[in-house]
Amino acid sequence: MSFSATVRSRFRSKRFVAVAIATAAIVALCVTAQLVPSTSAGFSAKVAGAGQAGTARDFSCADSITSEKASALFAYPLNDTTGTAVADTSGNARTGTLYGPRSTSSDKPCPRDTGVSAIFNGTTNWISTPYKFAAAPNVFSLEAWIKTTVKGGKVIGFGTAQTSISSQFDRHIYINTSGQAVFGVYNNGTQVITSAASVADGNWHHVVATLSTAGMYLYVDGAQVASNPSMTAGEPTSGWWHVGYDSLSNWPNAAANYYFTGSMRYVAVYTAALTADQVKAHYISGIAPATT
Repeated sequence: MSFSATVRSRFRSKRFVAVAIATAAIVALCVTAQLVPSTSAGFSAKVAGAGQAGTARDFSCADSITSEKASALFAYPLNDTTGTAVADTSGNARTGTLYGPRSTSSDKPCPRDTGVSAIFNGTTNWISTPYKFAAAPNVFSLEAWIKTTVKGGKVIGFGTAQTSISSQFDRHIYINTSGQAVFGVYNNGTQVITSAASVADGNWHHVVATLSTAGMYLYVDGAQVASNPSMTAGEPTSGWWHVGYDSLSNWPNAAANYYFTGSMRYVAVYTAALTADQVKAHYISGIAPATT
């Protein structure tokens, strides 16, 4: 081999090594960037719970609210600790009002979110929205994280009174006397769909109800559990949204006590029907990350 050929061979060998080192460095940098995000919202985390293991669209429950901000009517994280104001993080400034005493707990779903959860005592405390809505919607979603052992009480719903019990009331999620989650609208009578399993088991549960031209749908812990595609509208009325209390008079299997008893976190109403994929994404964002 000539001197010039030997030089070219050595040059090619050195260039190959340099390229290999540079490629390895780029791969390592990409892996590091994925493992150490600059913001939580851009992070995809492996999470697991109740057979729902997967990659989260959102890192936290707060991120889920942000993802649906365009359709959020109001969103209450329920991590307020003082006063009677209930912060709205939807960007719409629909600050709620707490009636009755405030109580909180460090026990909460959404472990990647900061703050506390709100305790509802089952006798005196509940929340209403700040002003009257001219028309109850027929396209909407209701959402809440709940924890209770009590078989009864309203989680969230629409009613005709702001500071007291309503005379007309529907578009609500409540817990029945068997501990099941119920979604109800009034249309020529009470129309309900009900979860098969109890949610009054002392564990955190994510509940979502949607109404639209596609019908009524109820989801628990990221999965659809009941539906009625033929029911697409509720009772025409105006009023306020209530959290934790309002009348359930004459609704199927409603308990005599209309107050919710237990803890809540991230209650929201949207002006669109969340899809099954959106609901599942919200649920996954609120469960603990896998440990294995």
